[in-house]
Amino acid sequence: MKEEKYFNDLINILQSLPSVGKKSATRLAYFLAVENKFAALRVAQSIQDAVTHIHQCLECGGVSEDELCSICADSGRHNGELCIVQHPKDILVLEESNFFKGCYFVLQENNDFAVEKLKKIIRQHHIQEIIFAFSPSLASDTLALWLEDKLKDCSLLFTRIAQGVPSGVSFENIDQISLWKAFETRTKI
Repeated sequence: MKEEKYFNDLINILQSLPSVGKKSATRLAYFLAVENKFAALRVAQSIQDAVTHIHQCLECGGVSEDELCSICADSGRHNGELCIVQHPKDILVLEESNFFKGCYFVLQENNDFAVEKLKKIIRQHHIQEIIFAFSPSLASDTLALWLEDKLKDCSLLFTRIAQGVPSGVSFENIDQISLWKAFETRTKI
């Protein structure tokens, strides 16, 4: 029997996506390549548009189609609270729950450049509270302490989300109620 190269390539590509196993990849490939080719073309166009137009916000590092994301561009969000996360997708998860009304900063690298950028944002937006929204781990605790030390001259209140978030679990795998409770019961560092 002849192997179906393009179909198998599609399955392999889909299977390389997060949380997609062999069975799901096969079902998706069949749907896109056989059952609904129009949906496949729409998916392909949407992916091309996203890759072309989406980048990181110049201020917070979140997902944006413009220089500034909609959160950073919204003056109503500058309420003195700055939530520091480790990944741009963490902002998407927190925003989905719709309970935090401040701004964000993605700390992907712990270096002096990132600290200086953060200090500029703190001064520019009159930040009074830094909220660490990291998944609990020893590395996250170390990062928060390191950053608190680097920002000690800024007269800030440092808090972290409560420990209702399980250790080692990324935000995208936590239900919204647990995340909200962890955020609402954040503690002073």
